[in-house]
Amino acid sequence: MIDKDTVVDALAQEWAAIDHLVAGLDDDQWAAASPCPGWTVQDVVAHIIGTELGLSGGQPDPATADVHSLPHVRNDIGAFNEAWVACFRDRSPAQVLDRFRAVTGQRTEALAEMPAEEFHAPSWTPAGHATYARFMQIRVFDCWMHEQDIRDAVGRPGNEDGPGAAISIDEITQALGYVVGKRGKAPDGSSLTFDLTGPLRRQLHVTVDGRARVVDGLARPADVAISLPLGVFTRLCGGRARPQDVADSIAFEGDRELGRQIVSSLAFTI
Repeated sequence: MIDKDTVVDALAQEWAAIDHLVAGLDDDQWAAASPCPGWTVQDVVAHIIGTELGLSGGQPDPATADVHSLPHVRNDIGAFNEAWVACFRDRSPAQVLDRFRAVTGQRTEALAEMPAEEFHAPSWTPAGHATYARFMQIRVFDCWMHEQDIRDAVGRPGNEDGPGAAISIDEITQALGYVVGKRGKAPDGSSLTFDLTGPLRRQLHVTVDGRARVVDGLARPADVAISLPLGVFTRLCGGRARPQDVADSIAFEGDRELGRQIVSSLAFTI
């Protein structure tokens, strides 16, 4: 079972990290293009605000609802996100930051006070029907990824070794069997290892035996070992980077063709 205190504390720390990061930006940096298509840094912060308002029962302004024609809006979830972002486009960075602080403060308090049975109750999540606890774990991942989007936009790397990063890797690990087997089409009988380097090191092993699944270890050397920085790995999984643009950061040992096939298929988020 997902531990409530661990997830709520990680989410609160992640919001605090974003607050600290954007509080030091000037207006030009708030207006900088982010890795998320069509979004500036301010839009990314607005997206986080809108999601938390939505989870609190709020709805975006109906006047912003006609966003389906935008080229980066590909589905209903994207349209819902865009409608919230549009609500904050005419506000100043200072106003957006004030709203971010107010909303995340309220959400932190509400989550801390939420009874355990409610926190672990069945719920819709972006990953399908699960529990509200699972949804909040995904929120940590989403917010940490957006923190990294902001950092990339303004050239301030960091926070790749805290609880947000650790939970994000755990979240990606849950999807890795699908990514390797379904998207990457790794052949039956194959195995591979992701060796993630940087402040938070991880080794992730995947075997394909009828279906691809993450395992604790391999009985034999992997068909291919893929070594890359954790930040590059997460950006590939999040669709923020193209394999050809980060090729110099990736090393293969073993079946290089299989390795490249898998790396080119890592993007899985909405």
